[in-house]
Order: sequence, then structure tokens, then C-alpha cells
Amino acid sequence: MRNHIFLAALLVGVAAPIGAQQFSKTSDGDLTRQIDSISNAVLAATGVPSATVAVVSHGRLVYANAYGNAKLDPSVAASPSMRYALGSISKQFTASAILLLQEEGKLSLDDPVSKFIPGLTHGDKITVRQVLSHTSGYQDFWPQDYLMPPMKKSVTPQQIVDRWGKQALDFEPGSRWQYSNTNYTIAGMIVEKAAGMPYYDFIRKRILVPLGMTSALNFDVNPRAADATGYIRYALGPLHSAPDAGAGWMWAAGELAMTASDLAKWDIAMINKSLLKPASYRALQNDVHLSNGAATGYGLGVDVSMSNGHFLVEHGGEVSGFTAENRVYPNDSAAIVVLTNQDAAPASGAIAQQIAAQLFATEDATAKSEESRIRSIFEGLRRGEIDRTQFTSNANAYFDEIALKDFASSLAPLGELRSFTQISQSLRGGYVLRRYRASFAARSLRVWIFEQPDGKLEQLQVAPIA
Repeated sequence: MRNHIFLAALLVGVAAPIGAQQFSKTSDGDLTRQIDSISNAVLAATGVPSATVAVVSHGRLVYANAYGNAKLDPSVAASPSMRYALGSISKQFTASAILLLQEEGKLSLDDPVSKFIPGLTHGDKITVRQVLSHTSGYQDFWPQDYLMPPMKKSVTPQQIVDRWGKQALDFEPGSRWQYSNTNYTIAGMIVEKAAGMPYYDFIRKRILVPLGMTSALNFDVNPRAADATGYIRYALGPLHSAPDAGAGWMWAAGELAMTASDLAKWDIAMINKSLLKPASYRALQNDVHLSNGAATGYGLGVDVSMSNGHFLVEHGGEVSGFTAENRVYPNDSAAIVVLTNQDAAPASGAIAQQIAAQLFATEDATAKSEESRIRSIFEGLRRGEIDRTQFTSNANAYFDEIALKDFASSLAPLGELRSFTQISQSLRGGYVLRRYRASFAARSLRVWIFEQPDGKLEQLQVAPIA
């Protein structure tokens, strides 16, 4: 339920994959081996017991696999058919339920929350949109990364709202962005009022069933809806079974459990815009701005950003015993789902981030050959040599006698070039901008180039990496 964690993991020894399901041949046969290698290595580095992964490419589920142990005592291997808790990834389902109700004319994103729930602080001033975008000012009832004693007892949404929705706001509505689970308890209550049925019944009827997400269950009512056991760890100590939260705390802010493959069905619907109307998807994925005009990097229940030139709709999730990551690249018809069974752990984000790098490297058919070509050009410049047929007239003018001398005298002493790797690709001013990392024994350098459509280089720059 709490916000997601972005941490990188070191790659270490690789174990054999468990229970792989390959649904169709990927564009690169190496990709599936890379996914297995990444997933197993991150689990080994972090000590997280297991992960289940699903990958969408070209708008289709192309690969699903599970790694490690879903249960430790007795030991049970993880399987792609097992459900894991999604945590705050559930929030985009709540936001979509609101959008479906708006399509039916039963509410508007610009309605004040007081229209549905009386007595909230500034309820006549705060809109449904501000609740969904975390710009309302309502204080978060669960910012901690552990389960507090009061949360082990059941609670009603109204009780949460009475305590956290009727106290002083943390800030003036619309003036700041601050993640708050309280917002989504309020949103779930609005869904019930507008739909005239229980929250989960609406989610099931209007979203889960139409998309064929048959594994989905209500983790809030029954924590055993997750097939994997959730674990916690104190510092670097051993794993312990995580405590269960009482019913009501997860609810509209984080109540879903399902398989990674079923969550991928949701991602495919987002790619194809098949569940909501186009205007609703725009509202879901548009960056919400504050009253001062600053962008929040958040839509309605999802983070939105540009990641290495790719439009990314993303959210993580964390509940007691589970951490999850869901990344959708709508313009690239791609998505990555990673679900793990340890809370407050970095594995899901690290696995997803590294798979994304491999996925887009595979999709870019010229990336590897370009990497080799630019490395060769870079090595030539280290020797004070240049093949001017590779460069535009502007770049050839830049590489005059002084530039070539400085490139050679400053780069040659670094010794053997141990690795040269593309780290990103985007567009800039009509050129393809490629960034590389050049690693030597004592230091690493950033190399970036501008490439014309004909392959000639308009620019090659080098700078130290801090």
C-alpha cells in the first residue's frame, strides 16, 4: 500500500529458473535468458525469497516465470500460477473505477468530495481529482514500512476517514503533492456511493471479469488470498512470516492479489485502451500539475514520466510481506510485472528496471552494432585517429588538431577499456541521442553521440562520471 521503492541490486551468482512459461517467441532469444539471469541474481543479492515475473512485448504476454521459494517452511517453489499481493498497484484500479463512473455520468473528477462524503476537512473545496492525484492535503494513515499494532485489528473505511479525513490538512489543496493512502480510502467510498454497490463488487464486475483476470482475489478480506507467504526481515537478520493486517486497512488503497500474468492483462488493456474511453486514459495518465504550475509526475493512481526516451506509466506496491512493481510503456506496447514476497525490499523495482533495459536493448535492433561502432570510433580518438567519413561536416570541424590531441593525451593514459555499454537512447533535435558508459580500471566516463538518420555522427562528447 505504501509508495514504491526504487533501488538497484548488484548482480551475483545465477541459479536455474523455476517453472518458466514462454507464451510466444520473443524478438530476441537471449531476452528470456536475460530475464532469468536478472531475476535470480537480484534475489540472491537481496535475500528476497521469491519473485514472479510477466513481460509484455508488442502488446502480447510473451514470457512469465517464477523464481525462488514462495514458502520457506516447508519449502515450496514459486510458480507463475501463484497469486501475490499487489499493494498500491491496486490504486490504479480504484482510479479507473472512478473514471468508469464518470463515463456513465454518475460523477465528475471535478466534483467536491463533500458531494459523496460529508464532514471531511475542506470537503467542499477538495475535488475527486485531487484525491486521486495525492494533491488533496489529507494525511497518510500508513506512511510506515511496517505494520503497527492498531493495524492488526479490523477497521471500516468510515473509521479511517473519521480519524484522518477530518483533521487539519497537511497543506492547502492543490499546492503540494504528498502520497496518502487516506486519499484512496476516500476514493473507494466515493465509488460505493456513486455505483450503489460494494467497492470490490464494482471492481470485479466492471474491470476484473471483462479483462479475464480470473486469479484476482480480495487480499483485504482474506490475506490468505495470496498463494505465496509474505515475509519480513529485521535489518540483515533471518526472514520471518509477516503479520496480517486487519480487514479494512488495505481496501481501495491496496486490496488486490493476483498472478503476474493477470496483472499483465490489465497492462495490455492499458496499451490497447480497451477498457476505458480514450479521454479516460488521458486523464489517468496525464501529469497532474499543482496550483503553481509545477508538474507532480503523477496521474491518477500512477506515476508518469519519460524514462530513457520511453513514456512510462508505473506504480509500485507494498503491503505486509509483499512488494511489487508494475511498469507499462504504452507507446512501445510493452509492460513488466514483478511481484515479490518480502516487504520493504528492493527486489521488484531492481528486477523490473534491469529487464526494461534489456527489453529495449533487444527491441532496438541496431543498438548492439551501434555500440560496437561507437566503441571503435572512441578507441580511435584515444589514439588521436579519426575516420572523418563517420562524421558530419560540423563534427569534423569540431575535431580539429587541438581536439584530437586533447582526446588522445587525456584518454590514452586510462589504459585498457574494460567495457563500453549503451545506457540510454532518445531523440534530440532531429538526431538519435545515444549515451554510453566507458569503464576503465580506475574510472568511468560518459560518452554521448548525436546520430543522423544516415548514420553519420553530428557529435561525440566525453565527460567524467561523478
